[in-house]
Amino acid sequence: MGEAIELEVDNRVVRISNPDRVYFPARGETKLDLVEYYLSVGDGIVNALRERPCMLHRFPKGVDGEKVHQKRLPSGAPDWMETVQVFFPRWKRTADELCVTEIAQVVWAVQMSTVEFHPWNSRRADVEKPDEWRIDLDPGPECTWQTVQRVAHVAHEVLEDLGAVGYPKTSGGSGMHIYVRVQPDHDHQGVRRAALAFAREVERRSDEVTTAWWRKDRDPADLFVDYNQNARDHTIAAAYSVRGNAEGTVSAPIAWSEIDDCEPGDFTIATMPDRYGRLGDLHHDIDDHVFDLAPLLEWADRDEREGQDTPPEPGEA
Repeated sequence: MGEAIELEVDNRVVRISNPDRVYFPARGETKLDLVEYYLSVGDGIVNALRERPCMLHRFPKGVDGEKVHQKRLPSGAPDWMETVQVFFPRWKRTADELCVTEIAQVVWAVQMSTVEFHPWNSRRADVEKPDEWRIDLDPGPECTWQTVQRVAHVAHEVLEDLGAVGYPKTSGGSGMHIYVRVQPDHDHQGVRRAALAFAREVERRSDEVTTAWWRKDRDPADLFVDYNQNARDHTIAAAYSVRGNAEGTVSAPIAWSEIDDCEPGDFTIATMPDRYGRLGDLHHDIDDHVFDLAPLLEWADRDEREGQDTPPEPGEA
């Protein structure tokens, strides 16, 4: 697998063991290739993860091997790795999760076989008050990418009607995500309730969308606007996170004008460094556009007055 190497990352030194281990078999890309990818998008991935509790998806033998979902920072971390303690009521336990503030911490996590980074939608200053509203356009098993593209435009239209600035990205899989920075005034239940009201408005405007809670109630060709991704401890891949598949696809920020012409497979660890070099971080100014959820919560009140129930929290159904 090759001898270990040492990389200087800003003022840190990170040792990379087994740099030649193949992680992505489609093109034979290695652990070192993964490290170099994250270095190439360093400002972007740090911006996406900064100060957020982060779950790690680790693949010790590459993406064809075992996948480890790790909440706790792996043992043996250097003293410059930062964490935040979070509590999990279901298990009545705490965990010290990675809390990224610099690119060397990302590289060390990759050294520990991390491929995917899944941050919370809140920051460590108050992990119970999200500052990020996440719109997850989740296609059903028979839903096409063209449907995802069409629904993205509907979601954009609703956001514009609200006066909210949305930042789209591919999921790295078959869907799309849109992030909106929000004031950290509400708990996770409040943000999820607002996200459900938004999803229902998108559903009103598109006959290709569902907000049905149960999978059995969804048409396989429909797209589910998944408001549950705003529930506490629910995470999705960060902007610039690689996904654990053979092609090494990336959850890639895109411009609204690119939606009709892009495909999920366009964005990989092979193609993203050049794109990032040309365009930089398309989410770089997300913190400058903060939205107040009050209009969405008014929509939620209206929906409830009209008899629409709020589905149970994930894990309670």
